[in-house]
Amino acid sequence: MQSSPEKFPSIILEDERVLLRALEENDYENLLPFAMNEKGLWFYSLVRPEGEDGLKRYINIALNEKAAGKEFPFIVFDKKANEYAGSTRFYDINFPYKTVQLGYTWYGKKFHGTGLNKHCKFLLLQFAFEKLGMERVEFRADARNERSIAAMKSLGCKVDGILRSNMPTMEGDVRRDSIVLSILRKEWFDAVKEQLKKKL
Repeated sequence: MQSSPEKFPSIILEDERVLLRALEENDYENLLPFAMNEKGLWFYSLVRPEGEDGLKRYINIALNEKAAGKEFPFIVFDKKANEYAGSTRFYDINFPYKTVQLGYTWYGKKFHGTGLNKHCKFLLLQFAFEKLGMERVEFRADARNERSIAAMKSLGCKVDGILRSNMPTMEGDVRRDSIVLSILRKEWFDAVKEQLKKKL
């Protein structure tokens, strides 16, 4: 097992439905249609890849965090539709403590409800637990984001709790409560892996 995410520049996670590979600077063109036409996708996000400048900033931040060993961003390609669908990433990667967060996930509206997310999450969770040796994969969301929370629960995540007034938002002085969910290594091997596989 490698010791840090920057040593995985060629990660490719793939099944019959989806391919995830490392996000690159030139993926700007692949994601630009979403940035220009689907701005509502990131209502609950603090860093929004909206418009040309917003997308450039979003990609630059992701790649800088990757270079610092803090994150590993992916671009998502839907093999069924033969189109790029969005992005996701590992972040807050802590190898000594064997923990990682999985998030910054978004897909174009046409990919919502198609089963794409479950394929992505299965591959990412499998990689985290079975290749990276993680003990805990954590998920966070704005506590108001019911769609995202339902999706995480459907993966097999368990709610750990609420972090009150945890983060600022793009809504002026409004701060958000963040819900924290997770899957543990034992839970993955005991039940979650097989249950999620049946949903693919």
